[in-house]
Amino acid sequence: MTFKKKLLAVAIAGAMAGVGVGGYIGSHDLLITRAHAAANDAVPIAVPSVPSAASLPDFSQLVSQYGPAVVNITVTMDRDQNTMPDGPNFDPFNEFFRRFGQPPQPQAQAPAKALGSGFIIRPDGIVLTNAHVVDHATDVTVKLTDGREFKAKVLGSDERSDVAVLKIDGKDLPTVSIGDDAKTKVGQWVVAIGSPFGFENTVTAGIVSAKGRALPDGTYVPFLQTDVAVNPGNSGGPLFNMKGQVIGINSQIFSRTGGYQGLSFAIPIDVAMKVANQIEEHGKVVRGRVGVQVQDLNQPLAESFGLDSTNGAVVSSIDPSGPAAKAGLKPGDVVLRVNGEPIHRSMDLAQVIGDMKPGSSATLEVWRNGEAKDMTVNIAELPDDQVAQNATGDSAQGRFGVAVRPLSPQEQSESSTKGGLLVEDVAGPAAKAGILPGDVLLQFNGTPVKSVDQLRGLVQHAGKQVAVLIQRQNMRMFVPVQLG
Repeated sequence: MTFKKKLLAVAIAGAMAGVGVGGYIGSHDLLITRAHAAANDAVPIAVPSVPSAASLPDFSQLVSQYGPAVVNITVTMDRDQNTMPDGPNFDPFNEFFRRFGQPPQPQAQAPAKALGSGFIIRPDGIVLTNAHVVDHATDVTVKLTDGREFKAKVLGSDERSDVAVLKIDGKDLPTVSIGDDAKTKVGQWVVAIGSPFGFENTVTAGIVSAKGRALPDGTYVPFLQTDVAVNPGNSGGPLFNMKGQVIGINSQIFSRTGGYQGLSFAIPIDVAMKVANQIEEHGKVVRGRVGVQVQDLNQPLAESFGLDSTNGAVVSSIDPSGPAAKAGLKPGDVVLRVNGEPIHRSMDLAQVIGDMKPGSSATLEVWRNGEAKDMTVNIAELPDDQVAQNATGDSAQGRFGVAVRPLSPQEQSESSTKGGLLVEDVAGPAAKAGILPGDVLLQFNGTPVKSVDQLRGLVQHAGKQVAVLIQRQNMRMFVPVQLG
């Protein structure tokens, strides 16, 4: 099928869909009744009335007032860092949840480019978008609806929530209004503005389909599910309610094809703002942890534990050196409440603990052996995923370009090291220097590396050329790295 024929098919399908929607809206008038009459009598049919303009939502004022605060984001990255999730190697026939930044466009002997969306939350130029939109970026450009373009600085990004904060040099810029996603109800109208497939400032609308969705993406974000049409390039753009308030950041879609298929997911704005505030204040996001893995209760599990409801989070495993183990928690315990707050699902526990300040304590109501008991647990800090998230625009992974974490006691024993950080992912300068996932970072410019925060400081104050001591299996070596 040619491109023109494809467009025609889409247009026809859209027109037919419009007829279906138009017919549905006056559903009380669509009843077909049959009277008990003689055989010659005609069957009376209720004729659907044409819906009045007042019965349909009008988004024009919302778009006019807040559309100028929605920005288009162009990202440039090294060609060897072309790892966007919609890149050329993805399988379009698998069913998957996708983060949907517009995939980089191949250009001969030129840096790869990708597109996304964002929105201005402060008139001095603070912009929110998705972390995956600016991942591996060497250059970020923000374009406003009035045609102005700004080079953006990545203040920080958080992979776990998929939120990034940008800064552009501007004054009295148009801003959005921040809403309260907790007040959002399933079935309410919502509007998305973004750049699907590069078509700038495109407006689409739909309803909230569900709240608090947990997706199999390794995050604990309670996503808002909608049926708003969003596609590659919408990623990072705002989701508005009918009051013109932003209640979410469009982040993922569920698709067999890579394009919109009726299921889209947005990060609740309260989650995004908590992350943004921490990035601005601390340069990173600090989360609490207690060292447990949990799962949801289903009816058979609840009955086996002697519970009459499926509310709660089942502890499936425990970090033997973590706070939960020290407090006496065991696999099979069911956490019912934290500081008196009910836990309905496992995701609730992760959110509540993650929002707590490391060094504080929490009272957990735990169900064990047919009875409830209170246990006090100290809150530790969840290790960072990446070093130097406080980037200066060269990369969302910082000057060094490594994702690291502390070694567990077992890993330290197996590698015969004290201290050090395990490299989980590499990009930019570290990748070019030959550092690999699985390497153990021991020294940075002669200084033993003991923590993520310490390494961040070393990277920030280092010169252009550094020597890094790594351990790879049973061999140690120094690797010269040219920092970004």
